Amino acid sequence: MAHFYSNENFPLPVVDELRKQGHSVLTIQETGKANQAMADEEVLSFAFQHDRVLLTLNRKHFIRLHKKKAKHAGIFACTFDPNFKALAKRIHESVKKESDLTGQLIRINRPQK
Repeated sequence: MAHFYSNENFPLPVVDELRKQGHSVLTIQETGKANQAMADEEVLSFAFQHDRVLLTLNRKHFIRLHKKKAKHAGIFACTFDPNFKALAKRIHESVKKESDLTGQLIRINRPQK
């Protein structure tokens, strides 16, 4: 199972579902760093220092950081999906496919209707 760090905008119901599936998820709120207007670089650095894959809906900024070759333990850049269970399932299934998430950018898109 993966060790995740969820960004401030990431839905807590998805965090709960991932935990039910056996993943370790640390939220920015649990670290006391919420509501501090942290730069994306700082968020990614914190996740890397704690060997956690970042979960975010802030796709554009973190994809840009990935392309700039920022060191990271992995980034899951997700599109918002109000079906939180389905989003958690897509994340879980993506984790199962990868042997090492270090330095990888994984895009989790909401299915088209």
